[in-house]
Amino acid sequence: MTRIPTAALALGFAGLIPFVWGALTMLDPALQAWGVEALGPRFVGPYVMLFYGAIILSFMSGVLWGFATKADGAVAAAGYALSVVPALWAFFMTGGGPTHAGISLIAGFVGLLGLDWLFARQGLAPGWWMPLRLLLTAIVVICLAVGVFA
Repeated sequence: MTRIPTAALALGFAGLIPFVWGALTMLDPALQAWGVEALGPRFVGPYVMLFYGAIILSFMSGVLWGFATKADGAVAAAGYALSVVPALWAFFMTGGGPTHAGISLIAGFVGLLGLDWLFARQGLAPGWWMPLRLLLTAIVVICLAVGVFA
């Protein structure tokens, strides 16, 4: 395993901001009220986490597609097919209200972690990929769980 590049780690943590912010505004009504006043209702509570979560699952489909380009033949074909699953999951599964959408996003991020592992196992992802993905996914799932269960 190699060390996670500083830029990847920093940008990964920066990408957590909407999830952490959304969870914090779920737990603190005063912070939520300030957020609604300063940023608007779309940028607090479950709304920011759900909208952003769907975007990130779609973004991660593109990352997996990029990994698939490193393969050939059947491995590449399978990689391309699997890479679109997170985006399709986000598109089809995030309706039905905030609780259903939150649970669906949790399942989507856990499933994405499984796809990350498959791509890493095929040697298509860098050696530092899984430690980064495990860390980021754990935080995302915890934040989404706050949105579902708080």
